[in-house]
This record gives sequence, structure tokens and C-alpha cells, in this order.
Amino acid sequence: MFSVIVMKLNLTVGIIPSLNVSAGLLSFFFVRIWTAAMEKVGLLRQPFTRQENTVIQTCVVAAYGISFSGGFGNYLLAMSDRIASQADEANNPQNIKNPHLGWIIGFLLLVSFIGLFGLVPLRKEASKETGLILRAQLLLGFLSVVLHSHRYLWIQPIPIIRAASFPEQPIVHKVILFMSSRTCTLRFYFDFSPTYVGVGMICPHIVNVSVLLGGILSWGIMWPLIAKKRGIWFAANLADTSLHGMQGYRVFIAIALILGDGLYNFLKMLILTAWSLRSQHKKSSASTLPISDDEPSNGTATISYDEERRNELFLKDQIPWYIAYGGYAAVAAVSIGTVPQIFPQLKWYQILVAYIVAPILAFCNAYGTGLTDWSLVTTYGKLAIFAFGAWTGASHGGVLAGLAACGVMMSIVSTAADLMQDFKTGYLTLASPRSMFISQVIGTAMGCVIAPCVFWLFYKAFDNIGISGSEYPAPNAAIFRSMAILGVDGFSSLPKNCLTLCYIFFVGAIVVNLIRDLVPKKVSNFIPIPMAMAIPFYIGSYFAIDMFIGTVILFVWQKLDRAKSETFAPAVASGLICGDGLWVLPQSVLALAKVKPPICMKFLSRGVNDKVDAFITTLS
Repeated sequence: MFSVIVMKLNLTVGIIPSLNVSAGLLSFFFVRIWTAAMEKVGLLRQPFTRQENTVIQTCVVAAYGISFSGGFGNYLLAMSDRIASQADEANNPQNIKNPHLGWIIGFLLLVSFIGLFGLVPLRKEASKETGLILRAQLLLGFLSVVLHSHRYLWIQPIPIIRAASFPEQPIVHKVILFMSSRTCTLRFYFDFSPTYVGVGMICPHIVNVSVLLGGILSWGIMWPLIAKKRGIWFAANLADTSLHGMQGYRVFIAIALILGDGLYNFLKMLILTAWSLRSQHKKSSASTLPISDDEPSNGTATISYDEERRNELFLKDQIPWYIAYGGYAAVAAVSIGTVPQIFPQLKWYQILVAYIVAPILAFCNAYGTGLTDWSLVTTYGKLAIFAFGAWTGASHGGVLAGLAACGVMMSIVSTAADLMQDFKTGYLTLASPRSMFISQVIGTAMGCVIAPCVFWLFYKAFDNIGISGSEYPAPNAAIFRSMAILGVDGFSSLPKNCLTLCYIFFVGAIVVNLIRDLVPKKVSNFIPIPMAMAIPFYIGSYFAIDMFIGTVILFVWQKLDRAKSETFAPAVASGLICGDGLWVLPQSVLALAKVKPPICMKFLSRGVNDKVDAFITTLS
């Protein structure tokens, strides 16, 4: 179920919120139903514990995590001819590899386990178990409502918000008076998607506001102004999807924002990691585990009984070092010999270099995620795209090599960070580290099969996946391929003044991040995040309005009752996301079976409706 939800988000907007709370709630709910039934028939011998719930949650998160780190919405789909055909560069056979269920499963099995072998510090994050039953009921209630609403929406040929007059009245049209008449083609409309509303309720307020500001800046101001330069800055006869025309500005300015934000946070993470490790090394009474940042002024740490018990269990049940390092070496050796068979453009010595560098990057990402609660998995993948793409060269399939190296790097860095998060959860709930590790391995193995099958269902059911403007545009796929092209071809393919704009936004992203870190927190909470602003630059702004609605709902709820909103908002948001995501399964089956809705509905303005009635009258 969660693999379907993550896959849909991957192929639509590319924003994946944390669904760990949802996984914990549903695992708790379903197992409680099971244990209640077993108890009634007298077969229950042991009570259901939080340790068991932690192990279940770990397995689920590891399984659906492959739907993200597997690259189905970015590097893997970027290899296909669907994405390659949308650009004039690097669309030759040596830079294209179409998805196929067999090689995808094999590739993921080769690269997804290596990140699990290694010891990195624990993530500093607390987990809560209060109100699980009521939260699970809320989640399932909203899930049911959304599923029923989708059953109704299926009878429409297109979503309500895209039909006739209503979507053609952009929400910001009256606010931004200088927007062009092509606003609707510039994708500024309501989507009314429960998924995006739910994502808006989970994401921080500043993220949602940043996305909306990015949509207004790009589709509301910049793109209409640049479109007026058609015939001056770029050829007038170019299609909007050409990288030499409007598409070039959309994609590469978004890339500049993403790279500027990513580079800044990457360097920031390295500095924070080095500083934190140096501080820990100086503490004479430092424990193996970073338990608490708060210590008495005399320098002696006061450890409670609970912390002492957690330390004892965690250190007692450690995973032997020879299993971690031996497992890493064994999996790396197999991958070095077999991955080049899947991607001949990527040589064995390049994979060896990737596996030598990957543990350092995985350590930085896992530790940095614990310090800042912000994972930079895709940033490390983009570094691999540029490094290995340039190393291979344009004439030797550098675009495909860069994307494949991105997949190797993302899988290692992502699974390592996920494992450390799960270790922290296990530490807080007194779950065995070995059981957590085994559960992660099992979940990863499940994900390596389930995620490709879910993607294959999408890929076969919807033949417009990856096509700009479709229901599943997969925006990150086009962006990742454009990065790979940029890495091997340089800046020669950019339209006029695009590079200048890229420089401005690249530096701007760094400056904005620097200001966010230098000013007080109460001020930085109102400064937009460049990475979030970059998302709608390419895909459009329709989801930004939905996410903003979600953040408004949460904001009002917090003002009315902060305690209840903090407890139950994740459950409500998860219900919206799960219900909307689950509809994809019957929708895909119906699409594969070529089943059409029995009736069709459209919403028209009064004027358009009068014209339709007049036309029907002439036919009769």
C-alpha cells in the first residue's frame, strides 16, 4: 500500500513526505485487530509489545523506501526513451535503456543492500506512541472518505478541476494582474487532490509557502515574461518541450536552484558533522552513543535509569563488526562484477570508486540527517551524475553512465540513513538492534520486488508517464536527465540568457540559505526554502495551491487546539494520502482492462452550457 502511495507521489510532484507515522499507526491497528481475534479464541500467549510494532514499522518503511531510492520517478525513468524523446540531445541508443521488470529487480537487489552494512551514529529523534488507537481510526476514516470520492470522480473523463470554465479561472489571476492570457496553459489551477492537501498538512508551513511562492515567481511572473522573448532569445518555431526553448529555462533554472541549495546544505552538513565529532571526541566521559546534548555545567553527564537500560541493551546486542564490513565487501564485489552487465557504459573500476567513496557520503548523510532532520539523498545522487557522466564522456554513453552511478549512490546513501533512523527508534523502544537490522534486510528485499512491480503496473497502465503535462509527468525524471546532459555536453545547449539566469538563481539559493542560518530562528521561519521553491518551476503550480490549503487547515487547527493538532493531524493527513494513493490500484487495473467509465460528467459555465445546448438543438 505504501509503495503505491510513494510511487504516485514520485510520478506526480516528486515530493515524498515522511510516512513513518502512518506505517506505525497502521501496523499497530492491524496487529491489534489480529491479536484481539486471537485473544477471543484463546490462542494469544504473549501481549503485543512496542518492540514488535517497531520491528513491523521498520520492515514496512524499508520496503516502501525502495519506491523512492529506486529512482522510479527520477534516474531510472530518466533512462527511458519517453524522457529522452523530449530533448534533442543525447537521445541515441547508447544513452537510452528502457525499463524492464527483470533488470530493474536485479539492479536493485545488487545495490540496495550495501548501504545496510556499516555503523554510523544514531539519529536524534523521538517517537511517540500516545493515542495510537484513536489516530488509527482517524486515518482509516479519512482513507475511506477519499476512496469513496474517487469512485465518484471515476465517472468523469477528466478531473473536475480541469473541466471547462472552473479550472480556467486561475486562483491568482485577479491577484497578479500582469499575468498573460495563457495562464491556464501555464498550469496555474486548482487540483483538489487529497494527496497534496495531506502532504501540505505533514510538511512544515514554510515548505508549503515556499512551494507556492516558487509557483507564483515562475509560472506567474517569469515564464510569461520569457515567453514574450520568443523569436528573440530562442527560435519562435520551437516547441515548448524543447530544451533550446522555454523548456530549457524551466528545467535549468530549477536545476540551478536545486544545485545551489544542495551544495550549500552539503557543505553545511560536512562542517556540522566534523564539528560534532570533534566535540564528542573532546568529551572525556563520552559514551559510544550520542544520548543527550544537555549536560550539567560541571561536565559530568547525568544518565537516567531508562537511558542506562537502553544503553545496556543496545551495546549488549550489537551487530559484529566483521558482519558489517564483510557484508559490505561481499556485496560490493558481486555488484562490481554484475552491474556493468546491466549498464555496459558504467565500467567496473568506476563502480569500485563509487563503493570506496559511498561509505563516507553515507556517514555524512546519516549523521547530518540526525543533526538536522534533513536528508540529502538526491544531492549525493546529483553529484554522482556530474562526476561519472563527465568521467565517461558524451561519446561513450556518459548520460546513461551518470544516471546509473546516481542510482548506485542514492541506494547506498538512502538505505544507510534509513537504517540509522530505525536504530534510533529501536533504541527508544528497547527493541533489539539485531532484530531491527534483520527486519530492515527483509523489508529491503521485499521492496526490491514490490516497488518494481508497482512501477511496472503504473508504466503499463498509463502510457503517458513521464510526458510533460500528463497526469503522471514525473518531473524529476526530466530534470535528472537534463543534469546528465549538462554534465557531459556542458552549457552549449542552453538558450540565450539562460546561463545568466542560472547563475543568478544558483547564487541566490546559497545567499538565501546563508541568511536563513544567520538570522534568529523566529525570523528564518519566514524565509522561503530555495529547494522547495524550485519544485514548481518545472512541473507547474497546481499542487502548490493544494499544499497551501493543507497548511492553512493545519495552521487554523493549531490555533484552535495545538495539542490535538499535533497528535491527530498526521493521522488525518495520512488518511488523505493513503485514500488517494490506494485508488491508483483499481484505477490501474481498470486502465489495463480497457474499462471505460459508464457515464461522463463535465462542469461548464453558464455561457458555455448555452452554446452546447444551442449546438445540440441544431443537431436535432
